[in-house]
Parts: sequence; C-alpha cells; structure tokens
Amino acid sequence: MESFAATPSVPAILTVSQISRSIRNLLEGEFRFVRVSGEISNLSRPYSGHSYFTLKDEGAQLRAVLFKGQQRFLAKDIGDGQQVICHGRISVYEPRGDYQLIIDTIDFQGAGLLQLQFEELKKRLAAEGLFDQRRKKMIPLFPRKITLITSPTGAAVHDFLKIWRKRGWGAVIQIFPVRVQGTDAAAEIAGAIASINKKSNSDIIVLCRGGGSLEDLWAFNEECVARAIADSALPIVSAIGHEVDFTIADFCADLRAPTPTGAAEQIIPDLATLQRQIGSFKRQLTTLLLQKIDGYSRQVSQNKRLLGDLGLTLSHFTLQIDHTTSRLTHSMERLLQQQTLSLERVISRLERQSPVTRMTIQTQRLRHATAKLIQQTRVLLQQKSAAFSAQAALLDSVSPLATLARGYAIVSRKNSEKREGEIITRSSQVHPGEQLDILLHSGRLECGINRVIEP
Repeated sequence: MESFAATPSVPAILTVSQISRSIRNLLEGEFRFVRVSGEISNLSRPYSGHSYFTLKDEGAQLRAVLFKGQQRFLAKDIGDGQQVICHGRISVYEPRGDYQLIIDTIDFQGAGLLQLQFEELKKRLAAEGLFDQRRKKMIPLFPRKITLITSPTGAAVHDFLKIWRKRGWGAVIQIFPVRVQGTDAAAEIAGAIASINKKSNSDIIVLCRGGGSLEDLWAFNEECVARAIADSALPIVSAIGHEVDFTIADFCADLRAPTPTGAAEQIIPDLATLQRQIGSFKRQLTTLLLQKIDGYSRQVSQNKRLLGDLGLTLSHFTLQIDHTTSRLTHSMERLLQQQTLSLERVISRLERQSPVTRMTIQTQRLRHATAKLIQQTRVLLQQKSAAFSAQAALLDSVSPLATLARGYAIVSRKNSEKREGEIITRSSQVHPGEQLDILLHSGRLECGINRVIEP
C-alpha cells in the first residue's frame, strides 16, 4: 500500500489518480473475497463480450462486471430480473471513480422479486377476466384522431410519427405527455387514460414507450394501469418496449404491437396501398358489369328470336280475318240463291193452277212460306252476325291494333342504311339525331332523338 508523507502544518497534495489508487487498495485489501446477493438489472453485453449489470436490492445498487472468460463456468445465461448470489471481489474502476464487484462465479436463486410480482399479478388479473378476448374492442380501420400516451422526449414517439408521415394518412396525432418510468409513472398513465376517455374525441389510444429492463417498464405492470385499460371505452393499443418485452398492459390492451413502429404500421392505413386496392376493385367491378350486360344482351336476343317478328304475326291475323269474312259472304250468297229458287218454283206452281180457291190457298201457303223464309233468314243472319262478331272480338283481343288503341305505340328505326324498320325496345339502340317512325292506333309520326336517357 502506498503512503504519502506530510508535515504537521502542511497536508500532502494528492492527484486524483493517487487518491483513487489508494481507495482501490483499501477496498481490495478489505474485501478480498465477498458473496453478494441481489437482483440483476440493466444487463448489457458490448462487443467485447463482457457482461455489465447492476446488482440491486430494495435499498441500494452495486455495479458489477463478469468478464467473458468467467462466463463459461456459469450454469446458465444471466438475464434481467434474476435473483443471484455473486462471488468475487470489490474493486475501483479508476477512470470513472466507480467501485464495482468483479465477479468470479454466480449462483442462481430463481426469478427476481419483480418477476414474481409480475407473474402473481398476471395470474390474478387473468382469473378476473381482464385478458379475455371477448372484452377486446375493435380497432378502427380508418382512425381520424390518434392519441399517444408517452414521453414527448423519447425516441418511441419519433418512431411512431415517422411511420405516420411516411404513410400520408390524414389522421390527427395528439400527444398526451406522461412519465413512462419512475415511482409516479403508473398513476400518471392511468389518469391519462381516464382523462382522454372523458374529454377527447379520439378514435384510439396508443401506449407508447421504448425498450428497457423489467424495472424500466414496471410502470406498465402496475394494477392501476391494467384496470384503467380494461375500463376504457376507447380501444387501446400497447406499443411498449421491444418485441420480446411483455407487460401486463399488453395482455389488457385491445391490440398488442411489438414496437412503437409496429403499432403505427398496424393502425395507420397506407394511403398509397389503399389507392392501389381501390383501383383494382374498380377494374374488377367494371369487368363484372360488362360481363353481366353482355349476358343480358344475349338473353334478350334469344328471347326476341323465340317471340318472332311482330309484323309477321299481324299479317297472319289479318289473313285469318279476310278468310273468315270471305267464307261468311259466300254462305249468305248461296243461301239467298237457294231461297230465290224455291220461291220461283212456288210461283211457277201457282201460275199453273187457275182456280181461285187453289190460288187463294196457294197464296196463303206462299205468304206463310214467305214469312217463314223471312223469319229463318233473320234468325240465320243473326246467328251468322253473332258468330262473326265473336270471331272479330277474338281477333281484336289478340291483335296488336288493340294494344295501339290503348295508347301504346310501335317505335322503329327510320332512314338507316342497315337497320331500316328495326323495332326499338331499349334506349341504348338509338343515338341523338336519329329519325324514328312511331306507329299509332290511327296514323304514324316521324320523330327525331334529342337526348338518350339510360335506365
């Protein structure tokens, strides 16, 4: 051990290096071999491969280092939250003036206190149903206002805003500043959730924080935060830490994102992608409509062929009327000829009989026969007239002319080189400026098209 002499009146003046070296010698001489129990936190492994961490309990913290060469003697890898017993010596790292524990070996005691508290709270809240999927609220597909509960100075909020700017979605981002680490952080986070539910018109809430140790993220493992998330009327997304970090808030939230960046990618729509999808749907819809129209056009053409030409049907009924009229006329003429011949024979017999009596009798017979003939003729004429009227009414009921008499019209194309006389049944068959011929019950009209109105 170095010593420094000084006179009684003037104390020795030491350099920083000298006093640091003296302290190191004192500590290494006093604590040559120690066994220290505590919980590992803030573990880091730089490129050198050495492990640096803090060994802590409820009242204090002690820096510790485990060199790479000693790690091969461990029973398992170390990690944050583990309760361990470290064997080593106390030394001073002179460049920083920090005292630390240089570890030779480690005995593992199982999970740390925080990890045990985490598991106990997780089990109790799960039993109450706070993690039940039926409690989860739907995340809006197109949010218009998003509120971030986060530290405004952290890197997590900037990662979220970077994705928001990149995607170009016009949502409003509101930042509700809170502490995300420390003693009062959990109460602030729970209060922020309740306040946003009461006063804000947000569509969604995002709990946003970067990565850290179990101790750093502990505010999101508090029961008050879990119950505030469960009581929220607004959907909540947890974006806490890295992908491997899990908190109680993750299990209570309506959606768990692996990172703040992942949360932004899941809840903020990509405007360019949406535009491409809409264009694709539009093209598919257009193709489907064209296929439907083509199918209906073929069906109309087929039905038209089955119905036949209306002009031919009209001509057929006209021929039937003419034929019936001709038959009736011939029947009446034959009947008149027969009755005339009978009358002539009677007159001839009367002329051959000269007695007045016979003549009178014959005259009476003649009158009777004449009356009977007239009566039969009238009856026959009435029967034939009634039959003719029935036939005419039947023909008239199925005649297109009757349809025209009720106010309908037949529209056909006029002055067309290829489709002269084509019957028009759809507005899509004609174009403005074309000439049409309209057949009415009485007369025809020649008209021009001013405008075509689609159905």
